[in-house]
Amino acid sequence: MKSDLSEKLKILADAAKYDVSCASSGSNRKNKGKGLGNATGMGICHSYTEDGRCVSLLKILLTNHCIYDCAYCVSRKSNDIKRVAFTVQEVVALTINFYRRNYIEGLFLSSGIFKNADYTNERLIRIAKKLRNEENFHGYIHLKIIPGASAEVMKEAGLYADRLSVNLEIPSERSLKHIAPEKNHKSVYEPMNWLKEQIIENREDRKKHRSAPVFSPAGQSTQMIIGASPEADCEILSIAASLYDKQGLKRVYYSGYIPVSSDDRLPAVTSVPLIRENRLYQADWLFRFYGFAMDEIVNKTHPNLDLEIDPKLGYALRHLELFPVDVNTAPYEMILRVPGIGVKTAGMIIQSRRYGKVRFEDIKKMGAAMKRARYFITAPNYSLPLSTDQPSSIRHQIVYQGKKAQLSLF
Repeated sequence: MKSDLSEKLKILADAAKYDVSCASSGSNRKNKGKGLGNATGMGICHSYTEDGRCVSLLKILLTNHCIYDCAYCVSRKSNDIKRVAFTVQEVVALTINFYRRNYIEGLFLSSGIFKNADYTNERLIRIAKKLRNEENFHGYIHLKIIPGASAEVMKEAGLYADRLSVNLEIPSERSLKHIAPEKNHKSVYEPMNWLKEQIIENREDRKKHRSAPVFSPAGQSTQMIIGASPEADCEILSIAASLYDKQGLKRVYYSGYIPVSSDDRLPAVTSVPLIRENRLYQADWLFRFYGFAMDEIVNKTHPNLDLEIDPKLGYALRHLELFPVDVNTAPYEMILRVPGIGVKTAGMIIQSRRYGKVRFEDIKKMGAAMKRARYFITAPNYSLPLSTDQPSSIRHQIVYQGKKAQLSLF
């Protein structure tokens, strides 16, 4: 029996690695001292929270049985793999035992689809319910909402989970129809929109009545698979921006396509597009936290992100007329646009200006990446290493220094 459970864990944990739409920042579910775990500030799967802590979470599928035949999915019904499923009690026991051994800080639970969306979601909810009510577990729980789920099922899921996620998977409807003709985007957007309204309503209720139950306190997220379909970065990021704006998502995750089976509908790739995935996250960060408009990052002229340099540097090299920036007079919004200067450093520069001139050495001490920033700023007694009318020279120097730094690690 023990070996059977171990085999299930091996198979279903491996299958779950393809879903990256998980993070626990933002939850406020508290332990009042009588239960197990605490979701506040907890994290997921050796990922990092906003304050830099590395955190972990048991990330598994309830089953890899599935009624759908999506070309990109390892659990597709036509794939010749061993099919297994946990019982509800097995997942509960695994979570508690792993937590007691300090292996994890919570649970991320998804699943292949048994019969339909509600049938599958009801089993996921049963696990969360047992953990909360019978095991008194207050750690982080992230539940997957299967596209097409009913409002009644989602309502119950939100009462027991810290975060919910409905995966978009393939960015465009036209590509989804080609790769997974049994699915459609309507079944994804409808639950997203319902969850958005429910989360907002719950926050208002909590302001009026402290005793009101929390509903998905860490919000909702989604995932898009990158590289399994032909969308340009411009289209992918435009969809992400719309999801943040219209559906109120906390995070959009970008998952580089991992070849799992041979299919003529999929591109012939030999490696995961990790660099492209990373650039999309960087671009996502720019329009969420740095004040960039989408068409400043990608547009019809530049539909794809530059894989050799980060998108912020790419923007600066295309708009050298805006640089160099005087760190002692420029507004915060413009300092944020300097490559190598992040939100924290930009804030420190603004604060320091109240007490005197900010010098080149000061910016370095504040944590700026000066190998990039030095080409785009002016400060007292500092001379630019290259003229800002030489974008190719600046690019060459930054890329060269970056490769030189990588080589020094070996």
